[in-house]
Amino acid sequence: MHPIRLPTHSGRLHRSAIRWLLLVAAAVLLAACSGKAKEQALPADSPVLALGDSLTAGAGVTTAQAWPALLEQKTGWAVINGGINGNTSADALKRLPYLLEQHAPVLVLITLGGNDMLRHIPQQETVANLEQMLALVKAHGAKAVLLATPEPNVMGAVFQHLSAPDFYRKIAEAQQVPLIEDAIADVLSDPKLKGDQIHPNAAGHALLAEKIYAALQAIGYAR
Repeated sequence: MHPIRLPTHSGRLHRSAIRWLLLVAAAVLLAACSGKAKEQALPADSPVLALGDSLTAGAGVTTAQAWPALLEQKTGWAVINGGINGNTSADALKRLPYLLEQHAPVLVLITLGGNDMLRHIPQQETVANLEQMLALVKAHGAKAVLLATPEPNVMGAVFQHLSAPDFYRKIAEAQQVPLIEDAIADVLSDPKLKGDQIHPNAAGHALLAEKIYAALQAIGYAR
């Protein structure tokens, strides 16, 4: 019985099909990896608002040592420190319209939610307030970046590994704004970088400014 032999051209067609499939797969992978194009870099002296609570205001350090002032030095932007100790997301939401009118920022860095968690404010209220802030920023023609605050918990403090709750990522994805997720959590996970249980010391603010600056470079806003 003679063996069955396929025509030689079928092998060539098979190899061509494989090559075509590989090219398609590579194109799809490249598109997925490329992601969203970078934002346009902000020129020097651009007004940038850092809206937050004590983590932004710089509780325990001088205003010059807080991360907004250090970010200003790195970028050349005019960074307005809009942090107030003890502010919840609802408090900051009330202040935001005035700050937008007064300073006309082109970029707003929103760092809120920590006091909401400490006071056990329902998460849905925090989410609603943050979404309203992002809507206000957009309505004023400015860009926004959300900075996640880690969730205070005993296990995180014991094992020196804090992490941000998932709602920050969900808000960022739904509202299509960049998220700096781990910068604050990384700093506050290191006891050497803290002045107390919930605030960075001067070294912590310096590292936080570095991390925020690097993240803003990756987004495209900073050079």
